[in-house]
Amino acid sequence: MAERQARAVPRPSLEHARHVDGFLAHLAVERGLARNSLEAYARDLARFVTHLERSGVHEPATLRPEHLRRFAEKLADEGLGPASRTRTLVAVRRFVRHLLALGVLERDPAEGLLSPRKTQRLPRVLQATETEALLASAAGEDGPLGLRDRAMLEVLYGAGLRVTELISLPLAGLDRRAGCLRVRGKGGRERIVPLGEPALTALETWLAEGRPQFARAAKRPSDAVFLSRRGHVDDAPELLRPLAAVGPAGRDGAGTRLAARAAPLVRDGSARGRRGPASRAGHARSRRSDHHSDLHSRE
Repeated sequence: MAERQARAVPRPSLEHARHVDGFLAHLAVERGLARNSLEAYARDLARFVTHLERSGVHEPATLRPEHLRRFAEKLADEGLGPASRTRTLVAVRRFVRHLLALGVLERDPAEGLLSPRKTQRLPRVLQATETEALLASAAGEDGPLGLRDRAMLEVLYGAGLRVTELISLPLAGLDRRAGCLRVRGKGGRERIVPLGEPALTALETWLAEGRPQFARAAKRPSDAVFLSRRGHVDDAPELLRPLAAVGPAGRDGAGTRLAARAAPLVRDGSARGRRGPASRAGHARSRRSDHHSDLHSRE
């Protein structure tokens, strides 16, 4: 019984809870963060507040550099990897900046707090034969399911979308006349993505011959481009089915692998008119893009 009480998570003080809730509301309203990002912030800050409560720090105004330093040491002692620790400490730093902006803190207790060194790893890229086999595998399936899977893979590959962007793509985001997609990505930012002929053809076929059959099975109408057999857009296991062959890199890992493969195929002419990430309009250059460029140069 005593051991169970020792392990019990202390309830956060009203002051901690109030400021964390206010910070999360700020991220949702002012920054437009997606639900998944907000949930990650909430988990990381709950871990931080729990540490503070156990350390006897019940008021955000009493935060000191040693509290944050001990928290960083605790994350390492718990065996969290560098990426997880960095993400948690980023959440804490931003929360501290929020407290500074509100005047709760006069000095920044996170100043001088070092982030764990993280090794940058390039994604494993599908070879040309693997990519073509993956695209061809969906074509071998009969009926609307095969049409949907083929269209999903062609769009994911040709436009370099994240998987979460793909399965949440609305019909209003498709401009058939211009041959492009209007995609809402991380942070609610919108970009225009051109599509190649194979992706457009696969999409048109799915929308004309496959989607209406699945839409009839739905209990309520949906404006999503891609539906499950029951007409749902939230049936993630089925919608992610065609991506299983890409590998166990997670939802967005599949898009990364296909997108990273697209550029060299376009360069050497083997993509048969498909557009790769290099030709995407409105996509901000990032550190990950630099990694992909480095990877392409090694091939």
